[in-house]
Amino acid sequence: MSPAVPPPPAPCFEASRASLARYECPEWFRDAKFGIWSHWGPQAVPEEGDWYARRLYISGESEHRFGVPTFKPGTPPDRFHSAHLGLYGHPSKVGYKDVIPLWKAERWDPDALMDLYVRAGARYFVSMAVHHDNYDLWDSTHQPRWNATKVGPMRDVVGDWQRAAKKRGLPFGVSEHLAASFTWYQMNKGADASGPFAGVPYDGANPENQDLYHPPTTEDDREWLTNNPAFHETWFKRVQDLVDRYHPELLYSDSKLPFGTVGERLVAHYYNSNVAHNGGKLTAVYNCKETPQPTGWVRDIERGVMETAADQPWQTDTSIGDWYYRKGETYKTATQIIQMLADIVSKNGNLLINVVQYADGRVPDQAMRTLEEMAAWMKINGEAIFATRPWRVYGEGPSTEEKPEPGQFGGAKDTRSKPYVAEDVRYTRSKDGKTLYAIALGWPEGGSLALRSLRGLRAGPGAEVRLLGHPEPLRHHAREDGALVVEFPPAPPCAHAYALRFAGFAAE
Repeated sequence: MSPAVPPPPAPCFEASRASLARYECPEWFRDAKFGIWSHWGPQAVPEEGDWYARRLYISGESEHRFGVPTFKPGTPPDRFHSAHLGLYGHPSKVGYKDVIPLWKAERWDPDALMDLYVRAGARYFVSMAVHHDNYDLWDSTHQPRWNATKVGPMRDVVGDWQRAAKKRGLPFGVSEHLAASFTWYQMNKGADASGPFAGVPYDGANPENQDLYHPPTTEDDREWLTNNPAFHETWFKRVQDLVDRYHPELLYSDSKLPFGTVGERLVAHYYNSNVAHNGGKLTAVYNCKETPQPTGWVRDIERGVMETAADQPWQTDTSIGDWYYRKGETYKTATQIIQMLADIVSKNGNLLINVVQYADGRVPDQAMRTLEEMAAWMKINGEAIFATRPWRVYGEGPSTEEKPEPGQFGGAKDTRSKPYVAEDVRYTRSKDGKTLYAIALGWPEGGSLALRSLRGLRAGPGAEVRLLGHPEPLRHHAREDGALVVEFPPAPPCAHAYALRFAGFAAE
């Protein structure tokens, strides 16, 4: 007689804010600090950048940001509309539905890219699963026609990314941008206000295309998140299917928690199914852009940072360039990314960065070089980043005295106009609290660096200061005002930022 199989764990969460508030962020996310994101799909084909599926339909200034547009005669078209006319034709005949089949991903090698991402320091990986274009990158039960296994690359993009990530031991996540799609996409139901196609409806007005372009919204439904209950249930079924197929460790929504009780139901299902899938252990992270405390998830800040260290883990999401490949774009350098990472980690955050891909799946050479530079830096300095926790202060230096706008689309320092200097220091500590790290965001040209935040730090027996990557301990002494002065070697052991390790010190 075979032994009885124990029943699956009972659900831990109910579909309510009060129940979700019991959520605790898992240790893997607190330790990971750095993730890489593939924000990639058919919108890479025209090589014009983000929001192509919407903006190709903007033939002039619109009366409404979301919802069915009313264009004003005599205003110039969006550059995406002009580009689409030149590349493919007029959107009354040739629209986004005709761009999707051109996405072949014929040179995409997820295993080779994942090896690169691991070398560059990624400790988790996120695949976009569906953007606002309503096209699913998996064999979707509830989007059976417009998904990557049926049109486009003819493969399970999410599944192939997951297999590559899991093979290398990386937690795997997915991002959903579907919640905003229902209103974002309504531009495809407009028409030119003037010219030879004036009044001719775009292809989104054809009912035969509504499985891609959505049914029309009502006049009072023009916000980022739709108020239509039927759309809410469509979102729930699609994202639930995604969660149940792949059991991702991370689920990201490009919005606040969508749709009230419907969103609460989805997140509760995600957490409970994760517990059941992992034998009673919660490993799931849900990211969204909503901040009330307690939240029941990990807050995400798009292209921004916290002003200071937070009590709870959080995440910045940004891109190495545009969100989709754009001809002629300028990419972030390894120095910019590493300095940003140090700042974010010192404030108890994680950095999730999109690596831009061509439509064929390759990564541009400039981005490849940046990742290889990051790999060299991580090999030396990773211990000051990974599995660390915030110290009693997050940093010091001129950059901490500036007050940039914190939060969404703000707060991330623009180092092109005002670079970091050596005195800009960010602190982290080991989880056991025995080791302190100070990351100088520039090289001290004078040969020494005074650390004001280390006033009162007492050296115990065997205490030493080391510069990661340098073979010998560094000389150090207390200045008259109490600041700890560290003598640096003549040449830096790496590029970009410089991590000091303090062992055997204690506060007086």
